[in-house]
Amino acid sequence: MNTQLILKYLSDLSENNNREWYHAHKAENKAANTEFEALIQALIFHIGKFDSSVLHNEPKSLTFKLVRDTRFSHDKSPYNPAFRAHISSQGKLPVPVGYYLMIKPGGQSFLGGGLFADMFKDATKMVRDYIIQNGKELEDIIKEPEFQKYFTVQGSALKNIPAGYDKSHPQAEYLKFKSWYLEYPLKDEELHDAESFLTKATEVFRIMKPFNDYLNKALAGFQMPAR
Repeated sequence: MNTQLILKYLSDLSENNNREWYHAHKAENKAANTEFEALIQALIFHIGKFDSSVLHNEPKSLTFKLVRDTRFSHDKSPYNPAFRAHISSQGKLPVPVGYYLMIKPGGQSFLGGGLFADMFKDATKMVRDYIIQNGKELEDIIKEPEFQKYFTVQGSALKNIPAGYDKSHPQAEYLKFKSWYLEYPLKDEELHDAESFLTKATEVFRIMKPFNDYLNKALAGFQMPAR
């Protein structure tokens, strides 16, 4: 697992974000992808020690394309110079929630988890309704010292408690959220050595697991919208 090769390729792509360069360097792309998939496979094995639901996954099925959809963006760069993967019991779909890795040079890499659900109103409602009934469980998870050492719950939120929900609920602030997710930022140096990175990522994901489990209980029965 040559993580430095991954970082170099992505840095070069960032500096040459055009189709001509990309197609002229397919060999480098293939080599970097091979290393990234090896890293994801190792992560699957490490995560599997505390969450066996991910062990059946194939790395290639968990990754995302570099190509950007530029139709509605002012930035017309054709590629996102980042390698990304989502590892869950059902692969890379956003639900059920799992363990997310983005490698993007320049201090933009991070380990993530939780629910990015702004576009899934049904999922947002399911989590809000679950918080109403199980708010103390959420509070206990996010107040764990280990959790607070690494995470703050993030997500886009409304200014006010949504209609139909109790404004005096003990976890009312979390009812404002439309997404509930976690991010642990990574410096480029933390990715230079694959083994030390895997150790760190495994620790971060292990501490994240109770939060993911909570959301997945809330999302039991959720159906992804048909495309």
